[in-house]
Amino acid sequence: MDVRSLEKKAVQIRKDVIQMIYDAKTGHTGGALSATDIMTTLFYGIMNITPENSKHPDRDRFILSKGHSVEPYWTILAERGFIKKEELKTFSQFNSRLIGHPNNKVDGVEMNTGSLGHGLSVASGMALAAKMDKKDYRVFTLMGDGEQAEGSVWEGAMFAAHYKLDNLVAIIDRNRLQISGCTEDVMGLDPLDKKWESFGWNVMEVDGNNIEQLYDALIKEPACIDKPTLILANTIKGKGVSFIENQAAWHHKVPTEQEYVQAINELDQMLEALEVSHE
Repeated sequence: MDVRSLEKKAVQIRKDVIQMIYDAKTGHTGGALSATDIMTTLFYGIMNITPENSKHPDRDRFILSKGHSVEPYWTILAERGFIKKEELKTFSQFNSRLIGHPNNKVDGVEMNTGSLGHGLSVASGMALAAKMDKKDYRVFTLMGDGEQAEGSVWEGAMFAAHYKLDNLVAIIDRNRLQISGCTEDVMGLDPLDKKWESFGWNVMEVDGNNIEQLYDALIKEPACIDKPTLILANTIKGKGVSFIENQAAWHHKVPTEQEYVQAINELDQMLEALEVSHE
């Protein structure tokens, strides 16, 4: 799928995310929308992972370490055929597999996540296993920026650099907001790029809501020999819906009927604009 098609796909996924959260009356709206372009680029443009090879030892691996932003993940797995689209209607309902965090009872999910700070360490272990088994697959993990306050993140960072895991790519959804406010007010992170560089990582910084930049950064194979890569993806929390963007209150707020209609209308207009610009 080319970059222009990925951009349209990301808007459609945002519509599905809003629909899921509105129907379920629960969800993490802001972080799901900020991370949508990253997950869209990975699953449609970069990773070697399909429903047919989801158990194959040579498949690429993905771990959503910021597990609370699971809505685009479920939507993408449904769009790609890992699960049936009808199952999205069960999101966060009693007895559903599609709970509010990734669940490895669902095909396409490598591990359960949600307790922040664990994804990088597990991804590092998977990347080391690939090296030991002389496999060529890559491992990707997506973390939140608020998650960087977890000490286990930095244990994983040291491990990956020590073992020179250049088949590992960690991405930070740097939207600068967490549940309790601005990340720099809650637990200052800057200069985040220098911190990761000091831990021995190759650091790249991109606009995390620009699919062309994401694609160019992620397609490199590997980005840097003998070093793991950290992509600092600067995003907007709530990206795509005007009244949700950059609002900490929308961390896990659910739209009212009026807000739902407005959000879908705005995304429809965005989709129409992309279709016109691509003609």
